[in-house]
Parts: sequence; C-alpha cells; structure tokens
Amino acid sequence: MDFIAKEYNLLFKHPFTISKGTKTHQPTLIVELNYLGIKGYGEAPAISYYDLPIEKMLEDLDRKKLFLQKFSFSDPERYWHYLHHLFPNNSFLVCALDMAGWDIYGKMKGKQLHQLWQLDTSKSPQTDFTIGIDTIDQMVSKMKEKPWPIYKIKVGVPDDIEMVAALRKHTNAVFRVDANAGWTLEQALHKIPILAQLGVELVEQPLSKDNWEDMKTLFEKSSLPIFADESCVSASDVDKCHLHFHGVNIKLTKCSGITPARRMIKRARELDMKVMIGCMNESSVGTAAIAQLAPMVDYIDMDGPLLLAEDTAKGVGFDFGKIIYTDTPGLGVVIDSF
Repeated sequence: MDFIAKEYNLLFKHPFTISKGTKTHQPTLIVELNYLGIKGYGEAPAISYYDLPIEKMLEDLDRKKLFLQKFSFSDPERYWHYLHHLFPNNSFLVCALDMAGWDIYGKMKGKQLHQLWQLDTSKSPQTDFTIGIDTIDQMVSKMKEKPWPIYKIKVGVPDDIEMVAALRKHTNAVFRVDANAGWTLEQALHKIPILAQLGVELVEQPLSKDNWEDMKTLFEKSSLPIFADESCVSASDVDKCHLHFHGVNIKLTKCSGITPARRMIKRARELDMKVMIGCMNESSVGTAAIAQLAPMVDYIDMDGPLLLAEDTAKGVGFDFGKIIYTDTPGLGVVIDSF
C-alpha cells in the first residue's frame, strides 16, 4: 500500500466566524492510497481547537510509513481497526486514511459505497447552508447571495437573537442554529423559546461539551430538539449523549472516519435518537464521503465546498439543497492531478 499526502490551505469565500473565532482559510490534508494500481482518496481538515494540525498528521504518517506500506488491504473495516491502533491519538489522520480505504474498496467493487450498502439516495435529506457570525447586514447579504431551503446560523454571541430575527425577515427557509458551546444554561433557557417562535428547527451544542448536568436540565425543558456536536466525538459518546440530547451530529473527521460513523448511526437509532452528519469545512473529497452516509440520517450539514473559494477535487453537486451524486465508484470523487 503506497501513499502520498498533500497539504492544502483553502480560501473561504467569506471569512468564517463561529463563537470560537474567525478563519479565512481552511488547512486540510488529502491522502492518496495506491493499492495494486487502484487509487483511493481521503481528507482530514485541521481544526485549531482539536489540536491536530497538518504538521502532526504528516509527522505521524512519516513515522509509521513502513507499517502503512506493508498492510495487505482486503476490506476497509479491517483496515480501520489497524489504523486505529497504529495512530491511537490521531483520529483526524485515521479518518483520511479510512476514507481512502473505502474509496479503494468501492472502486474494486465498481460501485459507490451507498450502492454497496443498498441505500436509497432518494431518501438523502437536503443539506443546509451555513451563515457564519458577522454584522447583521453582512449575514443578510450572505443569505441573499445563496438562496437555499435550509440555513444553519452560527450563534453564541450577545446579539444572536437579533441576528436570527433579522435574517427571518428576508426568508421563509428552515433555520437551524449552532451555538458551538457558546451559551450558559440560563441563556439557553431564555433564547430557545424565542428561536422557536422565529421558526428555528433545532439547536446544536448550546452548552459547553462537558456540562452534562445542565444539559440534562435543558434536554428536559427545551422546546426545540437539542443536538450534540462537541459533546459527541467518538463512538462511546453516543451513549453519554442519550437523555441529554435529542440527537447527535456525527462528524467523520472527529470520530475517525466512515467505519465508526456507521456504528454511531446504528447505536443512535437503537437509542431512538435523531442523527445528523456534519462537516468541518471539508473540500469535495471529505464531502463525497459524507454523501455516502446521507440516506442513513435525518439531517445533513455538508456545505463545505459551497463555503470555500477553492476546492481539491470534483465530487457531489448540489441543486438547492439536494445532493447530486456522480457515477464515479467509491466515494464518487475525481482528482484531476495529485
């Protein structure tokens, strides 16, 4: 198993602000695995508050390259278990390699993954489009620039109710809000009923990720469904989130790939929880992997390529929120040059 890894620093169309800060570019790592001439691709964006920069991913790849090269690939789940033990402290890197393994597997079988799993893509939910925190005028301008059926609005700042109210004046689209752990319990209890009146569908991660006691209270009192994001990283977190959140937002980069994400979806269903698959501003490579899981979930947030001014590949398309799948086997992604 040969491999190549390349770092990209992708420009956003607009500076992207959440309650944790602002960024103008998205650093991301794309890996190419080559198994018997079949090439597979995967992606892991670097997110500063998870402390797994590109340099760390490349360092770990170089340090364990002989172990990667000697692996005899047969199926992606077995490959993920090998990677999980090889890089126990680098879930982002494991994610990129896991994606690439699944891409190879699909190409070996001549089908996209959703076809191998016998999923019906007509059941894929529409993706939302994210409006980052900005001045109210700029947020309205961004929304008008991209007419869309569902908007995910970043909140978690003092004037966030005013922001959502201003946006509502200009559209009847579905709203979702994501506080990125930016509220206290008291703020959440005050703001959520107002947001419900403004037509908000759900709230992501209102409180800090480890504030389980207050989340239990909010879960019991909230008039809107509450979804875990920062509180749900790995497979073991799904059970922790039960009876604290109404649903979980599963992100491939955080949980370490497609393989554990499928287990997390299954477990959430067993617990009668709603499921969202979210993105971390991936380019079309990581977004194509998300699309393969879309028919399995209730909500999708996979607008990374729509927010970026640059991309790394050609993959899924979008038609007013609807996911348009390609005919390419594996992840359904094409890289012209690497």
